[in-house]
Amino acid sequence: MTSWETHSSTATPTQILADIEAHSKRDPRVTNDVQTRILVIDDDQAMTEMLRLVLEPNSFDVYEAHSGPEGIEATRQLKPEVVVLDLLMPGMDGWEVCKEIRTFSQVPILVLSAISKPGIVARALDEGADDYLLKPMPSSVLIAHLKRLARRARAEQESNNPDFDYYGV
Repeated sequence: MTSWETHSSTATPTQILADIEAHSKRDPRVTNDVQTRILVIDDDQAMTEMLRLVLEPNSFDVYEAHSGPEGIEATRQLKPEVVVLDLLMPGMDGWEVCKEIRTFSQVPILVLSAISKPGIVARALDEGADDYLLKPMPSSVLIAHLKRLARRARAEQESNNPDFDYYGV
């Protein structure tokens, strides 16, 4: 059982995969879900794959970067609507990545970390993160936070540019 699953501990892997598949068949035109471009910056490829499995069926386009410098460049190129950032990465850590992204972008940054010390959380928020979630958490909580951040970013974009049409209509 992974920390991202919302199933009880008696769920089998087959049940979990069936649930993921069922969610992936949702029609965004019926549910009013808008595809949201997410960039996950994490050196743990198993974590990024797990996030992809959880997020893609819920109207997220997931892009991955596996190092700080790669994540910064991907943020510049992809212009994601939300960045999900791990703090503990070799070389350039998440605090440095967050600080660097803030020099050129106001993209919402959600820190996803297993560290729960108040000083660490405060430092991440001081460096420019918009939100901080502790691993593990139910996938529904992660999805709700990401959707909230994306809605806020869209509203800010529209208020700064009244002619902006996010939906292309």
